[in-house]
Amino acid sequence: MAQRGLAAEFWQVPAVTRAYTAACVLTTAAVLELITPFQLYFNPDLIFRKFQVWRLVTNFLFFGPLGFSFFFNMLFLYRYCRMLEEGSFRGRTADFVFMFLFGGVLMTLFGLLASLFFLGQAFTIMLVYVWSRRNPYLRMNFFGLLNFQAPFLPWVLMAFSLLLGNSILVDLLGIAVGHIYYFLEDVFPNQPGGKKLLLTPGFLKLIFDAPEEDPNYRPLPEERPAGDPGDQQ
Repeated sequence: MAQRGLAAEFWQVPAVTRAYTAACVLTTAAVLELITPFQLYFNPDLIFRKFQVWRLVTNFLFFGPLGFSFFFNMLFLYRYCRMLEEGSFRGRTADFVFMFLFGGVLMTLFGLLASLFFLGQAFTIMLVYVWSRRNPYLRMNFFGLLNFQAPFLPWVLMAFSLLLGNSILVDLLGIAVGHIYYFLEDVFPNQPGGKKLLLTPGFLKLIFDAPEEDPNYRPLPEERPAGDPGDQQ
């Protein structure tokens, strides 16, 4: 019964959040048994010369060995990815996937310059940043120690990372990419003379979004429910 309950809960999670979180957990499980982080990290030389193109994706999926840092990142990834998908991206799965692709490409380009090996944490911070800017008046509590409004959350996480002795370069990258997306998607189109620059490709809408119903479509007589006024025309 417990397994059925967990399975039912898993399938109730929105599709993109479910797929990305599961991929991260499975990647960590694979590192424990089958592979090593050296087969996953971002290495331009191996990607372009040895054609190990999977590294373009796997560097976003590995958050380190099991431990506090892994579970902390998974908690924030799952929570804010799901809240975005069920909130401002509700019914817009293609747009959400496009945000993933846009953020991933930008981070990869910056990763070339900064020699970063794993970008999953930066990606999480990007999701947190976009969510926080779209919920500017929400009050938050961090481990019962700090009270602040949502837009400060990415900076609080960066400070927490610094206290743990980690480099803040990854956090800054996530904040920068998150701000670029937020500005192009939410700010610039609403400015005088501004326009929407981030247009989701049609093939993503075809794959991920349900087709819109044609308001002028009339079903065949045999498809209409009994008593449909159209039967009397």
